[in-house]
Amino acid sequence: MSTASPASLKRIPRLAVTVGDVAGAGPELALRCTMLSEITDRCQPILVGPADVIWRIGGLLNLPVPEVAHDWADVEASDRPMIWPVGDLDAVAVVPGRPDATTGAASLASVQWAIDAAIDHRVAGVVTGPIQKEAWHQAGCPFPGHTELLADRTGVTDFRMMLTSPQISCVLVTIHEAIADVPKLIRTSSIIEAARLGHAAVSRRLGRPARVTVLGLNPHAGEGGLFSHGEEERLIQPAVAQLSREGIPVTGPLPPDTAFTPRQRDQTDVYVCMYHDQGLIPLKALAFDEAVNVTLGLPIVRTSVDHGTALDLAWTGRASHHSMQAAIEMAIDLAAD
Repeated sequence: MSTASPASLKRIPRLAVTVGDVAGAGPELALRCTMLSEITDRCQPILVGPADVIWRIGGLLNLPVPEVAHDWADVEASDRPMIWPVGDLDAVAVVPGRPDATTGAASLASVQWAIDAAIDHRVAGVVTGPIQKEAWHQAGCPFPGHTELLADRTGVTDFRMMLTSPQISCVLVTIHEAIADVPKLIRTSSIIEAARLGHAAVSRRLGRPARVTVLGLNPHAGEGGLFSHGEEERLIQPAVAQLSREGIPVTGPLPPDTAFTPRQRDQTDVYVCMYHDQGLIPLKALAFDEAVNVTLGLPIVRTSVDHGTALDLAWTGRASHHSMQAAIEMAIDLAAD
């Protein structure tokens, strides 16, 4: 291990990279990213998860595996990638493609550790690998996913999920909710907050005011109430009017089936989508390997891959690391703001 003094290091930002559910593809994606000079020249990734399983996966796929840190002195003595062990799993017992309560508990503990490290300013940001939500549930976690856990642990109530890529960016008004529940969960205030957060984040990246397109909830944006219960008129139009009064370049509500045409994408920097799949279907169709999940409104930097655990590809070396790489690179950029 390097014995270089902290003063001699490059002082690149340190990021906690959770490897996700170790029964999935997350660990190998994280390991591949630690091999990239475009990552290691710009940050010190600390892979957070069950060390023995990470070592097993690295050995199976012939991937270099970073050293395990035993305390913060180990981490601070080097700017190289390292592993912070969280989750005591029997590496031999873990089966690729078969997450369970034990792998869910380990991935949950890894995320909790990473959040606390960011709150304590030990790391400049958190990058999360893909989890298996059912495994979290089996482990007793009351939260449906990363975003809700992050908000609870950092004590914020105004937060949103934004999926962003060079091709398209979408911020969600509601997140992991059943479709039947979405209409009663939408509020004018929540639309305004989602648009404000998305506009601010994308404007910082572009260096100019971001153009916002707000989607309708219903087919044809309700067609004046013919295909709706008046959500566009009661909830969405007032939000658009308020955003316009605030000087935000905004249009909408647009019919969801025409909002993502090439012509409209040329006029839009960030979409405000009423529910999860309304935004994520077009985003993943256009930029599956490049999109990054960013949680807006947190006091810490958090980015994530935009895909799941890829259980059918787990431990095969065939899963693409590009979304993980993009998430790390965006976290570096956000940490520098």
